[in-house]
Amino acid sequence: MPSLNFKKRFAPLIEKGEKRQTIRKMRKTPFKSGDTLYLFTGMRTAKCRRLGVYRCISAETIHISETSIELDGRGLSILEIKQLAHNDGFSGSDEFLAFFSREHDLPLHGQLIRW
Repeated sequence: MPSLNFKKRFAPLIEKGEKRQTIRKMRKTPFKSGDTLYLFTGMRTAKCRRLGVYRCISAETIHISETSIELDGRGLSILEIKQLAHNDGFSGSDEFLAFFSREHDLPLHGQLIRW
């Protein structure tokens, strides 16, 4: 039963059902389809709030670098990157890449987790 913590900015999108995926660094025990996901914001603070409980419908490997994004080893087109960014709660691919560049050391090897 994996728990996922989200930044405050993503909480309304998750609660409205507009954000149904997240990208996380690869864990020792990777996520898998069928996992029960517990979504929170503010974990380990007095303002912790549960956003929902969902079933993982897919967990694909993702590789994000400054110049490309690969999903399960397949390079994504510019249009696919824009859609990925939108689905992940960003206004566009520039905001998406800036966020991951700022929050993670690129290249990022992780999982795209959908619920």
